[in-house]
Amino acid sequence: MPFFEAFRLAIQTIRAQKLKSGFSLLGVFIGVASLIAAWSIANGVNRYMTEKFAQTLYGVNTFQLRRRPMFTPNVPDSVWRAWARRPRIRFSDAEAISEGLTVPVMTAWQSSDQVTVSYGNKEARDIELTTASERYFDIKNLGIAMGRPFTGEENRSGAPVAVLGDAVAKRLFVDRTPLGKSVRIGGVPYRVIGVVEHQGSILGFPLDRFVVVPALSPAQNLVNPPGILDAFLVKARSDPEMREAMSQAEGIMRGRRHLRPKQDNNFVLDTSEGVQRFWAGISRILVTVIPGIVVVSLVIGGIVIMNIMLMAVAERTREIGLRKSLGARRRDVLRQFLAESTAIATVGAAIGIFAGIGLTILINKISPLPASVSPASVVLGVIMGAGVGVVAGVYPASRAAKLDPITALRQE
Repeated sequence: MPFFEAFRLAIQTIRAQKLKSGFSLLGVFIGVASLIAAWSIANGVNRYMTEKFAQTLYGVNTFQLRRRPMFTPNVPDSVWRAWARRPRIRFSDAEAISEGLTVPVMTAWQSSDQVTVSYGNKEARDIELTTASERYFDIKNLGIAMGRPFTGEENRSGAPVAVLGDAVAKRLFVDRTPLGKSVRIGGVPYRVIGVVEHQGSILGFPLDRFVVVPALSPAQNLVNPPGILDAFLVKARSDPEMREAMSQAEGIMRGRRHLRPKQDNNFVLDTSEGVQRFWAGISRILVTVIPGIVVVSLVIGGIVIMNIMLMAVAERTREIGLRKSLGARRRDVLRQFLAESTAIATVGAAIGIFAGIGLTILINKISPLPASVSPASVVLGVIMGAGVGVVAGVYPASRAAKLDPITALRQE
């Protein structure tokens, strides 16, 4: 019997026994759907973390001079105490590095804290106030949707001007233009000169609840003691130039702090590599856990298919005996039952693929988790589904093929 004829008979049998076939393909359906959904989430989050999250926090080809790393998950208390004893980053440190670097770079000062921003009787609470120098917008790739950023002269003179995040502008001004209006930050009026383009969110955390003002404006006293920075940002044109600038900046800072050759740095040159290393560890765990979940589902599905096929062999013993007595060979019977189990598993895999894709789309819409369907997961789902069908059908098919036709015909 040709394989395609066996497959056609298998499909007819599945259609005739819908309930049994439905239970048979359930395990494979769950396994393949979970494979595609889990792989899609892992794939989407992995791309998101490496392309958007790290770049939003740090910027491309950018490093930050800080007292401690910005991204610090699972840090022991002893390390926190050691970081707290380090000297703060000062304006003079930033100026020394700016003057000492021989690599062409953009630099900016940055300090941040949470404040309340008000306009008239309206308030926006828990807003991130960032005091920064004028190149901050370029380094962070913040596009201006309305108005303009502040200038170097406004920064040096400490002009009370502000650039609002999109969410702050909408909260305080609703559908009115904020340009030219004065908002109050720490009791000081700041004239709004610009609004940043909508940034969206990262893993559910909004990116538009901020206000940027000149680093030397009165608001500097709200975020840090006089002369102190949270970070000094340096952006190069390429990764090799960033590495060279980091090496030079490290040498300048070690010299300023009189560190001996064997002493560790009491500052950090922070890049997105820390975030990426952290996510790589989580990604390795996901790569280990996801296949385990899928394998368990597929094993259960395979056991169900095998049991259903064994029941089918028992129920169709007379049919098998009749076919053998009419000239069907062992390989014909073997091929038919293998085709049935493979068809059941493949149908389950196909439904699982559509369900996995649908689940991925749903996750994208109702949760902050990014997800993108990987073609490799779809191909793997089909292969695994068909493979489970073949493996699960071997024993029942072999048992059916070995039946004696005379004994089979006598079966009641």
